[in-house]
Amino acid sequence: MKILVLLPRFPYPLDKGDKLRAYHQIAELAKRHEVYLFALSHNDVSSDDLDHLSSMVAAVRTARLHWWECAWGILKAFFDGKPLQLGYWTSRHAQKSFARWTQQVHPDVIYCQMVRTMPTLSTLHRSLSIRAVLDFQDALSLNVQRRREHSRGPMRLLLRYEERALRRTEQQALALFDATTVIATADRDAIDPSVCLVPNGVDTEYFNTVHYPPTTPRYTIVFTGNMSYAPNVDAACWLVKEIMPLVWERQPHGINVLLAGADPKPAVRALAGPRVSVSGRMADIRDAYASARIFVAPMRIGSGMQNKLLEAMSMQLPCVTTSLAATPLGATPGEHLLVGDSASELADLILKLTVDELHDAIADSGHRFVIDHYSWPVAVASLERIINH
Repeated sequence: MKILVLLPRFPYPLDKGDKLRAYHQIAELAKRHEVYLFALSHNDVSSDDLDHLSSMVAAVRTARLHWWECAWGILKAFFDGKPLQLGYWTSRHAQKSFARWTQQVHPDVIYCQMVRTMPTLSTLHRSLSIRAVLDFQDALSLNVQRRREHSRGPMRLLLRYEERALRRTEQQALALFDATTVIATADRDAIDPSVCLVPNGVDTEYFNTVHYPPTTPRYTIVFTGNMSYAPNVDAACWLVKEIMPLVWERQPHGINVLLAGADPKPAVRALAGPRVSVSGRMADIRDAYASARIFVAPMRIGSGMQNKLLEAMSMQLPCVTTSLAATPLGATPGEHLLVGDSASELADLILKLTVDELHDAIADSGHRFVIDHYSWPVAVASLERIINH
């Protein structure tokens, strides 16, 4: 089968959750199908990254989105009552380029990631009678709703507009596409019960202490993620400003924190201090996991499944997180990971994991859970059934 994959971002390097999901799905699908990739990009894609993807698929095309197109698209989207992020990803050049390449490839199915690709796809697949599948990935409307609930002033009004516009767009997508998918149950419920679940996976061979043995931990706690992404910025600030002071109050010595991830916002960089390190981009994120004893993901906003938790559990780190992040995993709180929703609850759980017996029990149980329930071949098999339908 010929599968044409349309992405809002080039899926390499693996520094964002949507890129990670797309990359592993493409890698699995390409083992059994003829896969073609068309990716939008706001930056130039390096020749090394292009070569890397080209070695996996039949062919790759990219379309560069320029800042002036994005600015005009955002303005036009606002006056049309459409989501601003759809405007940000709208390009006439990309639409025309994608249409030409679709006619050259003659795919059996077009697989699109996120509603951000809808302007590029337009109604092309309908005119050519090509089956099209959309991966919502997350309910972006739910993501924005949670951000709005933690915002104030003009930003709250702007997010209210975006939330409502995204809800309309998600409903339009249900009618436009032949099938739709999403990662987690909560996101499916926020859109429509008809959306199919396709979970994420984790590369348990790569994130594995057998192949990447841990060193003597230099940090007590690590939190990873793209540090320009609003939910991660909020989590990092909450961790350092409100949770850790409660920990340090009861155990003032020997507990330090590593915030690891690309493109830290000024608010994250400002958290650095004697007991807090901010790494910025790391060549190998496994270095961050291997250098700490406990993984803490205090997520208050966002949506979907947290890949960072899967990676940490695969690396045999005991995890502390919130209900928002734990629920999509289907793990059992108290057995596979520890869950709290207030600063005091999370501080208590962190201190509990300083006891070796509980630390090792949660680490081992979480690791077994990920091995048993999450792998990319299994996750992509469910996607493949939908595409083949």
